[in-house]
Amino acid sequence: MASSFDGSLCHPPSLVQEVSLIDTALPNHQRITGSFDVLRFDSAESFQPPSPHKENYGYAKNGPSENLLAVSPYFGRSHLLDLATVSKPNQLLAKALTNLRTVRHDYATAPYVNSFNWQFVVGLLRSLAEAEGYQWLRESFYIIVFRSQVPPTTDRSHLASLDEKAHEEAMESGGLLKYFFGVPDTAGRNLATCVWRDRDDAKRGGAGEGHRQAMRATAGLYTEWKVERLRLNIEKGAYEWSIVEWVD
Repeated sequence: MASSFDGSLCHPPSLVQEVSLIDTALPNHQRITGSFDVLRFDSAESFQPPSPHKENYGYAKNGPSENLLAVSPYFGRSHLLDLATVSKPNQLLAKALTNLRTVRHDYATAPYVNSFNWQFVVGLLRSLAEAEGYQWLRESFYIIVFRSQVPPTTDRSHLASLDEKAHEEAMESGGLLKYFFGVPDTAGRNLATCVWRDRDDAKRGGAGEGHRQAMRATAGLYTEWKVERLRLNIEKGAYEWSIVEWVD
């Protein structure tokens, strides 16, 4: 997915409180703001986190038949993850990943594992699993990291619609649990990342016409780019985790 336009830059939240206070119900996705000016700095999913407190931030609950979760900066229904389409481990991780935040300003160039609040996310995952009475076994997930540099003077206005279309295709193909893109730094460097259920999902998600259009449109814009393929391992009980290079 194209990642060379302004995205959201969020700050890490405080650590989750006692498991007994976890509320695993989802706030209503329709209450998410529709302002892209807001979403430039706060991703849509940051308005819909699994609440660490019973107050649930004041957002309305979804109906029992509605299990839609915002997992990206896009808030249209076709961009939401239907939790009923993925297994319990993927549901829990997708919920926890709504709280994924950058923890340093140089995340576009810094080591990936040190650029986000992964310890907090896995801790929240563990709390969600315990709150739902689910025994977490060892699970692995597929991560794509796209680092790029585009001259700061480049007109990025047309790239947002291309990225949105590519994301819609990825959601339709299934298995995308998280999409984050950042804000270019002063040198035009940026980072985008996707967390997928597995590599096969990622291959299907990137095979659509929307992705091809985005690639053609941005091919001549990058002064440099790099793709990293990583594996997120979360061990039994979700007490330990690692992010390592993906090896087939």
